Amino acid sequence: MTTKTAPIRVLIADDHLVLRFGLATMINRQRDMCVVAEAANGEQVVELFRAHRPDVTLMDLRMPGQNGVEAITAICRDAPDARIIVLTIHKGDEAVYQAIRAGARGYLLKDVPFPELLDAIRTVHEGKQCIPRRSRPRWRSASATRT
Repeated sequence: MTTKTAPIRVLIADDHLVLRFGLATMINRQRDMCVVAEAANGEQVVELFRAHRPDVTLMDLRMPGQNGVEAITAICRDAPDARIIVLTIHKGDEAVYQAIRAGARGYLLKDVPFPELLDAIRTVHEGKQCIPRRSRPRWRSASATRT
């Protein structure tokens, strides 16, 4: 007898509608994932996180109003076990460092190949960190970058 596991519930937070739509479309095509909500700003993502308690949140850092780091801080204050992956265009940005310190479990550039994004969602869902070697910013020490 096979048991079906519940799909990984994903919340997408990005101020660009086309990006949210594209991510949601691709994620919803996976048998083991589904998008439960989409947010266009930091305040909205905090509210939707509280309402839906997603398994994994994909978070842009630069959004109108409350930025991604502030949203991560608010989410992790209420849910320290939140599993958040930062999606950004800024490689090695100080805001990425702040997001990881605030509680994000992963960091990917927005131009990541889609299979790597899916792997990151699954990895973070399992409770692991996901900071790919080629995307690691310079602020990480050599001992912390070993995988």
